[in-house]
Amino acid sequence: MPFIKTKFPGLFIFEPKVFEDARGYFFESYNQQTCDNDDINTIFVQDNQAKSVYGVVRGLHYQLNPKAQTKFIRALSGTILDVVLDIRKGSPTYGEHFSLELSAENKRQLYIPHGFAHGYSVLSETAEVFYKCDNFYNKDLEGGIQFYDPALNIDWKIPSDMQIVSDKDKQHPTFENCKNNFEFNL
Repeated sequence: MPFIKTKFPGLFIFEPKVFEDARGYFFESYNQQTCDNDDINTIFVQDNQAKSVYGVVRGLHYQLNPKAQTKFIRALSGTILDVVLDIRKGSPTYGEHFSLELSAENKRQLYIPHGFAHGYSVLSETAEVFYKCDNFYNKDLEGGIQFYDPALNIDWKIPSDMQIVSDKDKQHPTFENCKNNFEFNL
């Protein structure tokens, strides 16, 4: 199966089977039947794409219930450090984070269920990121957590003097003070 479980319930790494030859390569980046076979029954309704330069840190973002978003993310070009934080109260991994390098080269993807804050840093000169969402963007329900919250101790692999962060992301509250209506229910 291409979906690899992590210690975080519901969070999966997707490693597609890649077919390479002298012409190049081919792989299925998404197949609903493959997801269904691994009991991942998500219907995606929105695709997003972003291009960023080295040092950009985006996050940590999420949408509150009832419009929470499951995300299925990959790097189309370059390399990112993808970071998720479990904010599901009652989860065995509540308050813990997970990070994974996603790149055009390794073709890995990360399946992020409801109840995780998400962000990434750009480790290459540029990177293009693509992700599917199972719910539409809703400005009134967006939430965020400081990416540099000392209590989280996340290593973004970018020196602090080289981090490029939006003003909006700099204003997010700490994990302790964030809006959160997620309960663990797997």
